Amino acid sequence: MAKDINKDKFPEETKLKLSIFAECFREWFPVFIHNPYIKEVYIYDFFAGSGKDEEGTFGSPLILLNEAKGADCQYCKQVIKNNKTVHFVFNEKEKLKQKKMIENIKSYMNECLSVNCKAVSCIYHYENFNQMEFKDIFQIDKFQFILKNNSCGKFILLDQYGFKQVDRDIFLQLVNAPKTDFIFFISSSFIRRFKEHPYTKQYFDTEQILFDETKPKECHRLIAQYYKNIIPSNKEYYLHHFTIQKGANYWGLIFGTNHSLGMEKFLKICWNKDELSGESNCNINNDFSKGTLFYNETGTVRKQEVESDIRSKILSGEISNNIGGLKYALKKGCLPELFTLVVKQLEAEKRITRVGNLNYSSTNIHRVEQYKINLI
Repeated sequence: MAKDINKDKFPEETKLKLSIFAECFREWFPVFIHNPYIKEVYIYDFFAGSGKDEEGTFGSPLILLNEAKGADCQYCKQVIKNNKTVHFVFNEKEKLKQKKMIENIKSYMNECLSVNCKAVSCIYHYENFNQMEFKDIFQIDKFQFILKNNSCGKFILLDQYGFKQVDRDIFLQLVNAPKTDFIFFISSSFIRRFKEHPYTKQYFDTEQILFDETKPKECHRLIAQYYKNIIPSNKEYYLHHFTIQKGANYWGLIFGTNHSLGMEKFLKICWNKDELSGESNCNINNDFSKGTLFYNETGTVRKQEVESDIRSKILSGEISNNIGGLKYALKKGCLPELFTLVVKQLEAEKRITRVGNLNYSSTNIHRVEQYKINLI
């Protein structure tokens, strides 16, 4: 039986993970309830736990419900105004944790109704998979219908214990699902430590993951790259990761989305958490720390690497327009503004000219006007 972390006070690393979950959903939810092409919204929490720790700190189910309310119930009002149907679907396999989760959700919803909207019942629909095995859920016809339905927006949270649940098959189902963003937790250190064990090899082709034993904190970055390599080469898809160190172990989050806006929002969260590389709580590239003599916010190892890469690709002609460049920055785990910075530098050096709908926009890049880059 997996340890029930909800019986104790959440450690700081778990609080960081939960804060990323919360901020990710906070960015996601209003986009989908305002999308005119989305009829129904489904929020899945497949490893929901009991809902709170011993101090009452919210776990993932209550975080999702609380974020969906918004300040002054603004999202509840917008859901009604936009005629959306919103479903929260929770699953917790272990009976005692599931029982406690249901109690905590009912308590939260009753309090919310009495304090806020004063309604008889919540406008959101609440469902429970009733202690199912995670992979069995993917065999349910109704779930498969929703997963593949282009008119349903899906946010899928997979806070698994260990690493076995999100295998190649499950990952590809998530990647290929329309209007679906997902975020999952994975114990990357365990995969590195037991990479030769037959059990690990059931779920990962560890021969394809070149762990460097001298750089253990990079193990989650390599796991994320393993998943990236699974994505079909002809599919435009965005994947980013965040490493969380706890003692000698390295956990990680992996976020996936079909849309550049989803990745923009997730990267903003990651770079707010980690100003050096946008991917960890452990100074993964050994940058000079903030407050030290040689700290340079605009010249961290990650930013310099990607900036140099973008510059090279522009000068070689591989990046020939702003849309391609902005998306490339996203796929390299950097905010799109880094591409715009390189363009301005090359213009000042008189290495390039721009032709077309000239702009320096680097947010909401799905709406940005395209221009071409010509080499001088």
